[in-house]
Amino acid sequence: MLKLAALLLALMILFGVLGFVVDVAGALTKVAFFVCLIGLGVSLAVKALKKA
Repeated sequence: MLKLAALLLALMILFGVLGFVVDVAGALTKVAFFVCLIGLGVSLAVKALKKA
């Protein structure tokens, strides 16, 4: 019974860490998306200003 409890505790810790990593990766993905979006907007604005 003690081995089962230890195994479940280890699994809980592992999945907790994995969940945290997934949350951090999701946040970084959102930040990267907005940075790319801003870069695209700036690039288009510079192109439009160069043509004018």
